[in-house]
Amino acid sequence: MTDLVVVSLEAWDDVWRRNQYLVSGLLERDPGLRVLFVEPPDDPLHALRGGSRPAFGHAPREVADRLWTFRPVKPLPRRVDRGADARIARAVIRSARRLGMSQPLLWINDPGAAAVAQLTDWPTLYDMTDDWVVADRPEAERARLVGGEEWLLQHAASVVACSPELARRKSGQRDDIVLVRNAVDVERYRVPMERPADLPAGRTAVYVGTLHRDRLDVELCVETARALGAEGTLVLVGPNALGVEDTAALQRNGVVVLGAKPRDAVPAYLQHADVLVVPHVVTDFTESLDPIKLYEYQAVGKPVVSTPVAGFRDEPGVVVGAEAEFVAHVVAPARMGPAVTERADTVASDWSQRVACMRDLLARLLA
Repeated sequence: MTDLVVVSLEAWDDVWRRNQYLVSGLLERDPGLRVLFVEPPDDPLHALRGGSRPAFGHAPREVADRLWTFRPVKPLPRRVDRGADARIARAVIRSARRLGMSQPLLWINDPGAAAVAQLTDWPTLYDMTDDWVVADRPEAERARLVGGEEWLLQHAASVVACSPELARRKSGQRDDIVLVRNAVDVERYRVPMERPADLPAGRTAVYVGTLHRDRLDVELCVETARALGAEGTLVLVGPNALGVEDTAALQRNGVVVLGAKPRDAVPAYLQHADVLVVPHVVTDFTESLDPIKLYEYQAVGKPVVSTPVAGFRDEPGVVVGAEAEFVAHVVAPARMGPAVTERADTVASDWSQRVACMRDLLARLLA
């Protein structure tokens, strides 16, 4: 039996991301695999300051066959509790041992979680999904991420990057980085679905993804919605991590913000869009990405308009434009409607291919 501890940047919930597709695929292929999926810690004080109900983590909880989730808690800010990361790491280790995982493989996404590897001799895989050290973060937070990543790049048994640019950037610190890109569950996205009840009537320009200033160009969304006017609606589907003011500005200008949707519901929003959009900012951070939405958009074959960001700008068939040009491209297909040629013949990469790659990598750590 193989045990795997995954320290994730996201919770195991209905909005599936890279980790969930890969972990679920590994569990399906290997009946002897057990997984402890470590979610980001609850921060009750931060929740209270933001007006939210505080949560206090939870012990290992079985959510599927041979799959447990664990959520630690960070009771005090790191500026007050200098040992917060080590304390969280020890909680992860204790939870693994409670499940009988004495010598598991360790899979880390969050460079800030390097302490788990530092406090154990568990064979470690560092899976880089974003270049967090160039994201806009407070200096203390950035220093913590830089330190964790430097340690992982030096000491992890294997390092994976989700994009060629991310692998290139880190190649000076590690020369054997393995590229494992993102993908899509192709067949599920191509099964015809009914139009979602909350998708606005008429022409729609749809974006699917987490709404966050690290990626989303809020001002461009506002401009696009204004230009569409009565002829169409810009619809944003996905978890909303924007501030109250940004969300209000979007809604005030006609953008429909639908929030997070379960993974099985997402294909319907893409299938019934008139145009799929990527109003992303172009920064060092977004240049490191391999957007999952690229593969999701490909799978449904709809017209795509994007700002000149990594993943989309060199993709055949994607219409690329910045600022006013982006707006004009989005508005034009909305006016043309069904006359726009759909890209149904596009070949999208399937998650099963990526699962096979990760399974091989994990097997090497066990060898």
